[in-house]
Amino acid sequence: MAKYKILVVDDEESLCEILQFNLEVEGYEVDVAYSAEQALGMHPERYSLILLDVMMGEMSGFRMAQLLKSKPETAKVPVIFCTAKDTEDDTVAGLNLGADDYIAKPFSIREVLARVRSVLRRTAGTQEESEVVAFEGLSLDLRSKRCTLDGEPLALTKKEFEILALLLAHRSTIFSREEILHRVWSDEVIVLDRTIDVNITRLRRKIGRYGEHIVTRLGYGYGFEE
Repeated sequence: MAKYKILVVDDEESLCEILQFNLEVEGYEVDVAYSAEQALGMHPERYSLILLDVMMGEMSGFRMAQLLKSKPETAKVPVIFCTAKDTEDDTVAGLNLGADDYIAKPFSIREVLARVRSVLRRTAGTQEESEVVAFEGLSLDLRSKRCTLDGEPLALTKKEFEILALLLAHRSTIFSREEILHRVWSDEVIVLDRTIDVNITRLRRKIGRYGEHIVTRLGYGYGFEE
């Protein structure tokens, strides 16, 4: 099974722990957030699916879903509502917001796992059609090979695009020059380490204020830090 990343958002910590444990047993990679505000700060575009409670703190799950569906980088992330609000009107409201499924509490873990598998199977093709990695106003569409900065197209060379995609998709990971060479120039003739440095310098300049997020770890390599 592919290594799907799932974000569980619920203000009941014990429920989050139960869902995280059982989903991880199934082979998923799982993170938890105890409020919509916390979840929105965790770069939700990175997740394959979001399990979202409706009744939470200041921001409801419905409001969070509206925000997710309004942004290109998160619009295609599947959302399953898990909530005690189980009237027909609530269900219709959730589905009208673009939710992919709606599970009423109390629910069985078997039911949640079955719904998760079903939604991931149904949406996997859609997600692949527009695979996006993004950080704030910097966005890369890996299918169309387009980069945008604050919504405006940004011209990158093929190697600049591939380096940025690698660093953005693995934030806080430091890649050595050898690793970058292997991933970006894997099938080409010998390339000097200096080539990496030149591309990184140009990339920092082109992406403006986000250039400072591309960090250098002397003796180790490069990474993208939030």
